Amino acid sequence: MAPLRLTIENGDFRDAHGRQVTLRGINLAGDAKYPSNPDQPSHISENFFNGDNVDFHARPFAKEDAHIHFSRLKRWGYNTIRYIFTWEAIESAGPGIYDEEWIQHTIEVLRLARDYGFYIFMDPHQDVWSRFSGGSGAPMWTIYACGLDPQSFAATESALVHNTYPEPENFPKMIWSTNYYRLACATMFTFFFAGRDFAPKCIIDGKNIQDYLQDHFVGACAHLAKRINESGDLVDEIVIGWESMNEPNRGIIGLADISVIPEEQKLKKGTAPTTWQAILTGSGRACEIDTFDIGGMGPFKTGRTLVDPQGQSTWLPADYDDSRYGYRRDPGWKLGECIWAQHGIWDPKTDSLLRKDYFRKNPRTGEAIDYEQFTNTYFMDHYRKYRDAIRSHHPNSILFCQPPVLEIPPSIKGTEDDDPKLVYAPHYYDGITLMTKKWNRYWNVDVFGILRGRYLSPAFAVKLGETAIRNCFRDQLAAIRKEGKDYMGNHPCVLTEFGVPYDMDDKYAYKTGDYSSQSGALDANHYAIEGSKMEGYTLWLYMCQNKHHLGDQWNGEDLSIFSLDDRPLPLSPIPAHSPDNGSSASLVQKNRSQTKFEASDESIVNPGNLKANLKTPSISSQQTDAPPELTNSPGFRAAEAYVRPSSIATVGKVLSHGFDLRNCVFTMSLHTDKAGSEDRPTEIFLPEFHFPKDKCEIEVSSGKWTISTDDEDGGMIQRLRWWHVEGEHRIKVTGVQRRQNIALGKEEEDGYLDQCQQTKCSVM
Repeated sequence: MAPLRLTIENGDFRDAHGRQVTLRGINLAGDAKYPSNPDQPSHISENFFNGDNVDFHARPFAKEDAHIHFSRLKRWGYNTIRYIFTWEAIESAGPGIYDEEWIQHTIEVLRLARDYGFYIFMDPHQDVWSRFSGGSGAPMWTIYACGLDPQSFAATESALVHNTYPEPENFPKMIWSTNYYRLACATMFTFFFAGRDFAPKCIIDGKNIQDYLQDHFVGACAHLAKRINESGDLVDEIVIGWESMNEPNRGIIGLADISVIPEEQKLKKGTAPTTWQAILTGSGRACEIDTFDIGGMGPFKTGRTLVDPQGQSTWLPADYDDSRYGYRRDPGWKLGECIWAQHGIWDPKTDSLLRKDYFRKNPRTGEAIDYEQFTNTYFMDHYRKYRDAIRSHHPNSILFCQPPVLEIPPSIKGTEDDDPKLVYAPHYYDGITLMTKKWNRYWNVDVFGILRGRYLSPAFAVKLGETAIRNCFRDQLAAIRKEGKDYMGNHPCVLTEFGVPYDMDDKYAYKTGDYSSQSGALDANHYAIEGSKMEGYTLWLYMCQNKHHLGDQWNGEDLSIFSLDDRPLPLSPIPAHSPDNGSSASLVQKNRSQTKFEASDESIVNPGNLKANLKTPSISSQQTDAPPELTNSPGFRAAEAYVRPSSIATVGKVLSHGFDLRNCVFTMSLHTDKAGSEDRPTEIFLPEFHFPKDKCEIEVSSGKWTISTDDEDGGMIQRLRWWHVEGEHRIKVTGVQRRQNIALGKEEEDGYLDQCQQTKCSVM
């Protein structure tokens, strides 16, 4: 039996030849969050509630466009794809009705990825449960199955949904994430993880709502895994693993007092109801609710406002025709009445709260439920069911376990769940930059340290100056990685989401072409990952249809590293007509025809993209509906910060590695007990933009090396091959420095990133 293409040994990824692999990945693609027929991004309200009659047949992109996107990502140095799909894409038409056409499309797109050598793992994505509760993920019928009426969410503020917002262009930035604490999403996740304990009356088709939802979610994912396996040429070769549900949430489970906002709820923006207030407005009662906004130091109260649903209820009416989806609701589950009233939490006749601590304890054990307890019980129960279902069709699947965001991971070290094919898959965002849409290079906060109680006061967690901020990010990620090893065992840690908003500073970059702020934020995040020694990452996001005016076309977000309105990064900063300056004697010379189309995005023609190259114009000439002031100065979208050198495969073990963007220097150290073979040495991706083959300098502690551009594992990239003997070794590669723009509001002062980007080229 041939060795697996990617496996795990001693907490490291290894290829079939025993070399250590660093996963350098991207989330592909944001387009997968909403249907392709009709094409329904989150700012479109037309036919929104016709959710049973949608399909995702062109998601993440049409099959004929696959080579365009794959070749672009390969040239940027990515070797891994977190493949985004939603439960809705599989099962939108109703319970148990799978969209086989979408599944076949997915199989064909995955098969095309073979030409590029990607490692792909599947991501069953969700945000705040569903598009119909303000995010993405679950099909609409799941909301009706839970007795909720999505068409009433706007009036009751049970969810703030971009598609139904009165003025979608003014939808408050990042407010979608507050839906986790509003009635619809909080109820759905409570049902999903703990319906048996907290909603025992909710029986549908003879099952508690917990089992009904979980069985359908797991069943849909398992069906996709089964079909991928049956395709015969994808499992283990292309699809190397599966991730658990994206960003799971506990809902109301464990709240000690639903009449107050819990101390641990750090996210407050717009109206911030207590669970009790959300229950009241969900049943048509008017409530005065505190309002918040978010500043540099977190949320702050701005006032109070009256939320008056005018008698409209979030719950389905008593006369609702429940035969729509073919399931049978138990007579003990009454429509037309709040389910939490039916469980004795409050009295609708007097509007009085009877059991404010209803969700505080596990009713079976009597134990108080904090987030750690939730993760080790309710979350892990679901994870095991999901894991076993996937492995029944993909036995060698690597499982990327994603516990609740920034919470303590499950305590499974040394248990049966301490799986040799397990990966810890946390998420991390610089919350201040994400929520304020500004890159503040003067101060930031150690959020993870605050959450873990490492400071007597949050004031002590403030970090001043760009160097301190960058090191703070690094230390937070290193602590997250260590926590995974302490609680889960010796497994790789892959950061499956991080990213920065591109529409910073009121879209200043789109008006000027100056991406200094975005470059600074992206470089700080990548520096942190490299310094933390995480085993890999997948950056959020690649969006095929991003535009300056609309961003990612989902809830006002704009995190895509690609936009139709920006120029592609040239393959080299050296003009194609410039003369050669010569190169190190150690370099293996290649024919200069390798540099053809250096300034073009679609410069590499391969057997799969010939047709696309014939029909696709340069990205910079694409039509756009953005206002002229947002497109008159397109830039490179801070690509110099995310197109970075990285180890492809290392003989031995990587001890440290990192890219100094300011000085354009890549360094790496390693240790190995044996020398690499002639045909399988250590390999490093060197982006031509930073390291033109004839304009860079290489220093090694020992051994020989070559630089060449080839498509050995699919997709043309420039790679450095390094043959070294056993022992500890170091390499340093120095490329081309340059300066571009002064960032917004920085005047004459040169900050870290200002020095990174120089117009005058100098050969080191």
